[in-house]
Amino acid sequence: MVNRQQRITQNLVLRSKIFQAVRDFFTDRHFLEVDTPIRIPAPAPEPFISAHSAGDWYLQTSPELCMKRLLAAGYPKIFQICKCFREEERGKRHLEEFTMLEWYEAGATYRDLMKRCESLFQFISDRLPLDGGLRYKGRCINISPPWEKISVTDAFIRYSSLTMTEAIQADKFDEIIAFDIEPHLGIDKPVFLYDYPAASCPLAAPRPDQPHLAQRFELYINGLELCNGFTELTDPDEQRRRFAEELARRQNTGQNVYPMPEKFLDDLYLMPEAAGNALGLDRLIMLFADAESIDEVVAFTPEEL
Repeated sequence: MVNRQQRITQNLVLRSKIFQAVRDFFTDRHFLEVDTPIRIPAPAPEPFISAHSAGDWYLQTSPELCMKRLLAAGYPKIFQICKCFREEERGKRHLEEFTMLEWYEAGATYRDLMKRCESLFQFISDRLPLDGGLRYKGRCINISPPWEKISVTDAFIRYSSLTMTEAIQADKFDEIIAFDIEPHLGIDKPVFLYDYPAASCPLAAPRPDQPHLAQRFELYINGLELCNGFTELTDPDEQRRRFAEELARRQNTGQNVYPMPEKFLDDLYLMPEAAGNALGLDRLIMLFADAESIDEVVAFTPEEL
């Protein structure tokens, strides 16, 4: 019987191996590893994400804005492993301070990133001694590509009593995603849930043929959400309008209102067409460690500090 401390020790070793595999995967494919500031003057205004204050500035909720400015400066393929911070996120799958992998590719779309995810997971799996294959929560997960793809519209038809449009009108979209749809996703094989409502994705480009939908996906494995990727919105005027709308909503609901990220918006005029993906590394390690809680895959929990 492996006790808790022994299991955490094993998971920290696994964590180190996965970090190294991630770095090797991207550098082998000619991505530049970058390191951007954690403390920033203006985070991206996004629904349901709140930034920690750090003096007059904020701790980043994501390195997204700085990394896109590097795209605009002429770095076409970049990745970063970094700490991110979000208020009021604590649970079996959440920490207020967590580790994120983000990467961006000029000239790519969200569909290209889906293929990149498949290759990344296969690369990591090949690097690890997985006795009996990848197992998570009692199930054997087949990660060989191609992975299943389900549109959000179809997922509502398949798993909910409401359509996606009806759920949005009833203000139940996120509730149904969390409780009715997510538990069914990626049970034995990873699945991409894609084409989210555009209103829920302030930084994502709309589909040209269906502008009410965003070119966005999330990856699920046995009900665990692992990443959020999309084709980037590169229209500065539309991006400013969306940010202003979200800042107004935050003010009307009594939430902290951030400054407008002006330097990001200025650089957006120079940013090429691109796609980016944010993957929670703590959750990725939970998957490969077959861990029930995020507490099992970090060196210290907040309660231990």
